[in-house]
Amino acid sequence: MKRCKQLILVGCLVLIGVNVVMVYSGQRKRVSDEFRKDFIKNFKRTGLNTTPDDAMMLRVLVASSGAKRGVEVGSASGFGAINMGIAFERNGGHLYTLEIDPDTVKVCRENLKKVGLENTVTCIEGDALKTLPKLEGEFDFVFIDALKSDYMKYLKIIEPHLKRGAVVVGDNVIRSAKAMQDFLDYMQNSPDYDTVIIRASMEKKDGMSISYKIR
Repeated sequence: MKRCKQLILVGCLVLIGVNVVMVYSGQRKRVSDEFRKDFIKNFKRTGLNTTPDDAMMLRVLVASSGAKRGVEVGSASGFGAINMGIAFERNGGHLYTLEIDPDTVKVCRENLKKVGLENTVTCIEGDALKTLPKLEGEFDFVFIDALKSDYMKYLKIIEPHLKRGAVVVGDNVIRSAKAMQDFLDYMQNSPDYDTVIIRASMEKKDGMSISYKIR
């Protein structure tokens, strides 16, 4: 009996030790807000990335709406995903970002890992028209920034999964309005959405549509 108690005690001490190591390890791996701020400031953006002001607008929208499950169509190298990811992390939520190019997916995942968001943002490789239907559950935030002529197709795939009060954002809706006219007409005229077009940045002389799902 005494031997049994000793073994139980040793086992408990081992478990406590493991937990301490895990906590300590987690603390060591935690990326500071200052590091993230510098990483974003010095991010080597390409023409496919959102602008800093647009990315910050997305972060504010996610944070202020309290969104918990989001989808980004068009990751590029992850600049927008990082900014949104910070807000989803604060909300205790998760973002799925979809990218068709394998090399770009690799870069995006590396960047997410560098800022400690690999557990908050999942980068999915493949054509969004094929990967979107595989996503399950409800979503309360969507950012579309991929092939402009397919905006409506992306929306129609994800729309049945949108919660009431969800926010849908479309990028490049001013300069590429003609290519996505069906999407814009639908979002601006559907009784299910309140929609506004804004310019948070003049860097690309473009804008975003922001829609709130009423029902």
